[in-house]
Amino acid sequence: MELDTMGTYLSRPKTEKVSEDGENHRVRYGLSSMQGWRTSMEDAHAALPDLDSSTSFFAVYDGHGGKAVAKFCAKFLHKELLTDEAYMAGDFAKALRRAFLRMDEVMRTNKKWRELIWGDIEKTDGVDDELFLMSGKNEDETYTVSNEDPDSDSEEPTSGCTACAVLVRDDKLLIANAGDSRCVMSKGGQAYDLSKDHKPEIEAEKERILKAGGFIHGGRINGSLNLTRAIGDMEFKRNNILPAEEQIVTANPDVNTVDLSEDTDFIVLACDGIWDCMSSQELVDFVHEQLKLQTKLSIICERVLDNCLATSVGGEGCDNMTIILIQLKKSATSSSSIETGYPLSAKLH
Repeated sequence: MELDTMGTYLSRPKTEKVSEDGENHRVRYGLSSMQGWRTSMEDAHAALPDLDSSTSFFAVYDGHGGKAVAKFCAKFLHKELLTDEAYMAGDFAKALRRAFLRMDEVMRTNKKWRELIWGDIEKTDGVDDELFLMSGKNEDETYTVSNEDPDSDSEEPTSGCTACAVLVRDDKLLIANAGDSRCVMSKGGQAYDLSKDHKPEIEAEKERILKAGGFIHGGRINGSLNLTRAIGDMEFKRNNILPAEEQIVTANPDVNTVDLSEDTDFIVLACDGIWDCMSSQELVDFVHEQLKLQTKLSIICERVLDNCLATSVGGEGCDNMTIILIQLKKSATSSSSIETGYPLSAKLH
């Protein structure tokens, strides 16, 4: 039954969940997503325990202004990663960075990017989506904003999404983040933030915004967007003399590498609908308690969503929510501590 709406919210929350469990020799994972009080579901995710024979890939994409960009990234960002020369050469941090930036490049220069999300191009044109992504690919590390749109009929995305992705490979965890979704590791029961929320109040972000011609009003970029890095949002990426990394809003992610060790408990990826309601440590504590009661990870994820859901419309707990919970099955060979992990809100480089 269709629910009545009150502004951007439903009259009662949509609590049906999309959940999944999976595993291979490296990891086991569970995930769950819920629309909640919002009138539409704009989150998306990717869970690929076998991205290739040596690597697992997980990501959450939190859309704003629409779901199209989040859906596009969920379908294509990991494919772009696999075809990048840097990935094939073993430079995974560089490959992650380029894959994030490449999403903007594809959507900017190809008018049929929206159709690709639903597979319409394959049905109508016979065009393979991977070949479509590769067309016009810039092999340089830095992508720049073109002075002229190469396709005057292209429809640039006015919506956007945050992106937080992790690669699990051997005894390493690589985290790439643009926006305010977050990756947290539990190690010996202690929460470690492995990504940094990109907000306008951060001095380095503010400096980039102002230098690119933007302003901050009421904690929002140009009075509109309350985060400083995202894929899409092309209205904030129109300074033709600056590279993509220096635009008012940039898709350029922070990339962090962490050594996995035997006392790594689990890893959590979640959109800000979760972090609005629970701190990193509160979520780690909640998951630890649930692991004493439940072995199916998707059920634990569902309980997190239920715990965060607001009892009435408005305020915290009314956003879309998505969470992925990852456990390592194979003991890490490194005995290193989290030297490149950051307890809670410590600075990332």
